[in-house]
Amino acid sequence: MEIAVRANAKLAEGPRWDSATRRLLWVDIEGCELHVLESGQDRAIGLEATVGAAAPTTGGTVLVALADRLALVDLADESVRTLVRLPHGPAMRSNDGACDAAGRFWIGTMGLELTPGAGALYRYDGSLEPVLDGVTLSNGIGWTRDDTRMYYIDSAVYRVDVLDFELASGRLEERRPFVSIDKSDGIPDGLTVDDEGGVWVALYGGSCVHRYDERGRLDAVLEVPAENVTSCCFGGDDGRSLFVTTAAPDGNVYVAQPGVSGPPAHVFHAGGTRTAPLDAEDTSAR
Repeated sequence: MEIAVRANAKLAEGPRWDSATRRLLWVDIEGCELHVLESGQDRAIGLEATVGAAAPTTGGTVLVALADRLALVDLADESVRTLVRLPHGPAMRSNDGACDAAGRFWIGTMGLELTPGAGALYRYDGSLEPVLDGVTLSNGIGWTRDDTRMYYIDSAVYRVDVLDFELASGRLEERRPFVSIDKSDGIPDGLTVDDEGGVWVALYGGSCVHRYDERGRLDAVLEVPAENVTSCCFGGDDGRSLFVTTAAPDGNVYVAQPGVSGPPAHVFHAGGTRTAPLDAEDTSAR
């Protein structure tokens, strides 16, 4: 386990490897920053609000989930263009999010005071659709390699769930428990799925990442030199590097070679949505 970015972030989260550009995207939620790690150099782009997640797009932009909206950040001039507003008030914010293989963006929300059941999970493909409600702390999202199941975490219930997933429509069915996490191990946060079907779960307060096989059995523990581990993703040119984000009092981004590979992040197809970037609201302010 080595330090990839000595960031001292408040709440580093949501690492996503963009294979087309060979760079790592990640966010500092409470620091209100989008980060781009490329060729060993980390660039921070300040934003006007907390930023719960980021995803690569097919253009020179990055999709970000700000507290109250989804937007595109232009990496050339750092301007911000709103795509859609999230239907909640100032007591809520976005949290973890990811794209599926069809280019849809899935984003969860949470109450700032962790109000039970106040959050939701949304799907965005040009229009924003609620998919799950009654969520307290929407977190890790990932898919099996054959895109027939989706893994999902509501941290408040200390559990990883699995749902049947239809790629063509984005429909979810039959949510059920996959893994229950003992509270002494930490709080389940972000997750990623490797090329062998293993599910890697970051444990906030647990100083580690757990790997579970496809049957939900714990088969590996990756220790992290930070207490509050928030998320992880596979990346690097061969997909065999596992990037791990952490929160204060550490706040660094780490990288390890766990001996297995994983896929890069799916890309948000901005130009193919019904709300094309050129027609979106240009907010620019950060």
